Amino acid sequence: MSDRHVIPGSQRQPLPGARAAHAVHPDERIEVTLRLRSRLDAAALASGGVHADQLPRSRSYLSREDYAARHGARADDLAAVTAFALANHLSVVASDAARRSVVLSGTAAALGAAFGVTLQQYEHDGGSYRGRSGPISVPANLAGIIEGVFGLDNRPQATPHFKRRGDETGRTAHAAGASYTPPQLAALYQFPTGLDGAGQCIALIELGGGFKPADIKTYFKSLGLALPKVVAIGVDGGLNQPTNAQSADGEVMLDIEVAAAVAPAATIAVYFAQNTDQGFLDAITTAIHDTTHRPSVISISWGSNESAWTPQAMQQFDAAFQAAAAMGVTVCVAAGDSGSNDGSSDGQPHVDFPASSPYALGCGGTLLTAAGGKIASEVVWDEDPASSATGGGVSTVFPLPAWQAKAGVPPYAGSAGGSGRGVPDVAGDADPNSGYQVRVDGQDMVIGGTSAVAPLWAGLVALMNQSLGKPVGYLNPLLYGSLADRGLFNDIVSGSNGSYHAGPGWDACTGWGSPIGAKLLQALHG
Repeated sequence: MSDRHVIPGSQRQPLPGARAAHAVHPDERIEVTLRLRSRLDAAALASGGVHADQLPRSRSYLSREDYAARHGARADDLAAVTAFALANHLSVVASDAARRSVVLSGTAAALGAAFGVTLQQYEHDGGSYRGRSGPISVPANLAGIIEGVFGLDNRPQATPHFKRRGDETGRTAHAAGASYTPPQLAALYQFPTGLDGAGQCIALIELGGGFKPADIKTYFKSLGLALPKVVAIGVDGGLNQPTNAQSADGEVMLDIEVAAAVAPAATIAVYFAQNTDQGFLDAITTAIHDTTHRPSVISISWGSNESAWTPQAMQQFDAAFQAAAAMGVTVCVAAGDSGSNDGSSDGQPHVDFPASSPYALGCGGTLLTAAGGKIASEVVWDEDPASSATGGGVSTVFPLPAWQAKAGVPPYAGSAGGSGRGVPDVAGDADPNSGYQVRVDGQDMVIGGTSAVAPLWAGLVALMNQSLGKPVGYLNPLLYGSLADRGLFNDIVSGSNGSYHAGPGWDACTGWGSPIGAKLLQALHG
């Protein structure tokens, strides 16, 4: 192995309970995505790179073209990867310097030899997948050039964070209450009026499901709103593939209908990819660097707890979000729907990734009650801490950001102790018992989950971007800095998600709370 370099953080283990059934057929064709280093080395980044934490104060950002020129992949690195591919009987399918991504295609046998892995077909209770165990390696001359390899393993990586009313599997702590249209929630949260998101593009990341134009037409006619512009964009073979109302179509339609109802004149760009770490990452980088639609805000309603990810994947997602921050793109991410353990079975608390990235705006959930057109009460969504409650807590991967140092982030509640990035940052209505009225595959239904909060916030960001004339961009340093404790949020002080409890100010259930939109915009203007 002296002539090989192990890619840090690439070690992967089979899913719990999975067993290797047989070797992958050597002639099976596979495509993998390689992520390459930035044009700037670490020293250059430290001295002259983009300092994302400072960007929101001036709202002066790099264009996508300027970012690619300053931070994209190097031409000689791309050439080295091409030479490596040819030497290993692989073909270059696509190469994108801005995204720092190269897609290679080859047989399972050729890819296994090129990256030092043995590919096997695994079976488990949930199905089967192509996988590997152990690390990925590359020739020594590519050490530091290739930072991640994705696609050798195609296990499902994430779950959508939505809950249909009536699907809760645990105890029913709350009787089904009212439900709301997105415009009604926008009014309750005092979103700024006289704005419609014109000139903005909201990107939605989807790892399955699809939408039917007839449903969108019917839904927006029922709201008395003009038909929004919705564009489907396929990534890595992903497609708009609607099936039925019990599928991931619920996620796709929830995201579209919430975002577009809040910002009806914005373009809604829906990026469809396969539910793998490769598909998820490629959809995100495609949206961030899209020079055609140019999204100013991205909504992500998919994720899984940090323990389900490889370090190389989390590093590359986080790097992609840093790029978004440098270009003024806000990334809103659902914090999860399974309380403080985030669906894990190890008895330890976990936060959901990618919401736990410091460059993501983590979106938690509440139970909202309204009366007389105003919020009567709002508490933590905690119907069942194991299966129907807002995610939130403390990261065991990302350290406490400097901008979060004074927020009172508690120690990690698990046996490991210590402190890290606190999640979420903000919140909004998510309990299915005060859920969102949506239409999916010809059926009208009520859906909740933190999946709804991410597009709700994305719609608000689009409205604020329109008013400001510049992108809001990377909001986190402002929320914990100059905007903190200024009465811009409905502070949620009651409830728990299991290991963490709500209280005055920031907490690990609902962050700063739900938005008072007009006040937040006014503060940003100031």
